[in-house]
Amino acid sequence: MYDYHVHSSFSGDCKYSMEDMLKGALERNIKTLSFTDHIDYDYGKAQLDFVFDTDDYFKELKRLKSNYKGKIEILSGVELGMQPHLVRNINKKIKLDELDFVIMSIHTVIGHEMHEGELYKDRDLLDAYFLYYDEMLEVLENFNDFDVVGHINLIDRYIGHMNNQSVEFQEYRELLEKVFEKIISKEKGIEINASGFRYGIDSFHPSLEILSLYKKLGGEIITIGSDAHSPEYIGYKYEEAVQLLRELGFKYITTFKNRKKQFIKIE
Repeated sequence: MYDYHVHSSFSGDCKYSMEDMLKGALERNIKTLSFTDHIDYDYGKAQLDFVFDTDDYFKELKRLKSNYKGKIEILSGVELGMQPHLVRNINKKIKLDELDFVIMSIHTVIGHEMHEGELYKDRDLLDAYFLYYDEMLEVLENFNDFDVVGHINLIDRYIGHMNNQSVEFQEYRELLEKVFEKIISKEKGIEINASGFRYGIDSFHPSLEILSLYKKLGGEIITIGSDAHSPEYIGYKYEEAVQLLRELGFKYITTFKNRKKQFIKIE
């Protein structure tokens, strides 16, 4: 099993050490684990920086690679929270080429943290969807230094709390097609992320219909990630993710090392 989205205490929202997470991975027979801890600059209205010390990060990673050599492949990574205004200077803030793998995620839209609900306040939900995917598209048009887009329909996780309102996929499908076309043209990918099942939407990120659209448009690059913030969720729903990809006609799972992609055939 290959888990390409795992957090540790280097992320501000995770209390478990890298070694705690690694022990959980070994219990679940994970072959390759990529630590993708959060880096979010100018986060939300307070414009806080949620970052970790990369020197400490690589020091601990080196120690664990030595201690667990031959037991599990441990890779470096980051989940980079992006916003349009960060594109120009992001490479002055962090050296992404030192990592094995980079997830680019959208966590903040027009300055609002998506999980706090401000994005949806006094705004039609469909407008919120367009803002979310518009900002994602703007980043994609101007930023190349990533490997996959994380939990691409993250916005779905939060609208369930908005008085049971919902938005139909067809209402924003055309915009999402543009997003996928840009990702595919850059030879980048997306992830299938299991966290949706833990956060109340009862599906992977992306949902079946969105994943099907990606496949229909020619998308092939796809990683699998648990988005685990505690050891028991490492490798979460991995086999189900593989089965879903198989049913949709995907031939390969994608892995990364030194920012280079490899394709693992789905048996």
